[in-house]
Amino acid sequence: MATTTPVDTDQRAAPLVSRHLRVPFVLLILCFAAWGMAANLTDILVGVFRGIFDMSNLQSSLVQFAYYGAYFLLAVPAAFINARYGFKAGVLVGLGLAAVGGFLFIPASQLLAYEMFLLALFVLAAGLSILETSANPFVIGMGEEASATQRLNLAQSFNPVGANIGVLMGAVLILPGLTPEESKTIMSESELLASQSADLDLVLRPYLVIAAVLVLIWLLIAFRRMELPRTPEAVDLTSGSGGTFARLWANRHYRYGVMAQFFNVAAQTCVWTFTILYAQDVVGTSAGEAGWWLQASLIIFLVSRFVMTYLLGIFRPAVLLLVMAVFGVACCLTSMFALNIVGLIAVVSISAALSLMFPTIYGMALQGLGPDAKFGSAGLVMAILGGALVPMVHAAVMDTAGSAAGYLVPGICLALVAAYAVFDLRNTRPPIGAPADPVQA
Repeated sequence: MATTTPVDTDQRAAPLVSRHLRVPFVLLILCFAAWGMAANLTDILVGVFRGIFDMSNLQSSLVQFAYYGAYFLLAVPAAFINARYGFKAGVLVGLGLAAVGGFLFIPASQLLAYEMFLLALFVLAAGLSILETSANPFVIGMGEEASATQRLNLAQSFNPVGANIGVLMGAVLILPGLTPEESKTIMSESELLASQSADLDLVLRPYLVIAAVLVLIWLLIAFRRMELPRTPEAVDLTSGSGGTFARLWANRHYRYGVMAQFFNVAAQTCVWTFTILYAQDVVGTSAGEAGWWLQASLIIFLVSRFVMTYLLGIFRPAVLLLVMAVFGVACCLTSMFALNIVGLIAVVSISAALSLMFPTIYGMALQGLGPDAKFGSAGLVMAILGGALVPMVHAAVMDTAGSAAGYLVPGICLALVAAYAVFDLRNTRPPIGAPADPVQA
């Protein structure tokens, strides 16, 4: 994994970004922040829709199914767009589609239809899936190969920055203005309809801001010349022993890595999606205060990411992954049995473990794949499907046994991530293709 390798003299000397691509690089950094902002604003919507539409936890969790389901469906098409038309075209398609999804919140709020909001979220996430699949390799190509790792890490560091902004927008612009649940019990039918409309207008505003920002970035990128210093090599899906897909499936380190990524994203989505509901249902906080607990969780995630990056220069990735996965399981168990502020602190602390996992699993799974890593990375993006499916299981457990019991689900997911770390520590990697830096795939 590239983030674990000490920076050598050549890499330190290499320019971070080619001179003529510095402004485009800044624009792509804005893209990283934008999809982080949209993704974590979505975490707030589960609790919001549960109150607005008076539905179960399982029904409200369809928000995450629509969002992460789109990521799953668009990962491979995005790879083909990049291969056929280039990374700039992929970025523009992703930005444009995501902006359309943001603007679809306008008719959704007017129709007062939950299904329309799910459609808007699906379109938004479809665009962000294409954008994310395109932006990562685009950033890698914006300079010398020796500095590619440092350049990509810099861009990726703005994703949790955007995530914190998204949660802050929800905590400031949405949660404080929502109609209190106790007030609805004494409202007439017309008053309930009016309060529902007002609450959905609150949801609309931050998404319109995101859509407007995406349109602005689209315009700035569309009318700027953005040529990469080198052209990514094409991927042959059929040559070799059974073709790329067959070789990827035959590699247990990659195959189990995709599964581990599935459960990692599932755990992350469960933890962040239901933090607000845990704070409200178990500890008894207000909606506004619960939003700040989620904000604290994201801040811990942001700070821990830098700490983990440093530690990865000292410890083997699989060892650190095992330690943090076990820590995450311990936090989940604490949240299940300490039904007070201690349990809530444990829920928030899970983010420290999560901060390490996505890039570490990504790098471990792609290590040694050579040219097959091009489509191997698409498989790891598709593993985001875990964020669509497993939260519904978490929500079903909550509906049956309570909000605290629901954290059994991310606990199991993190235990499976720990199992992948043990597998990696105990098994030697088979050589597949030419050696390659996984981050540059």
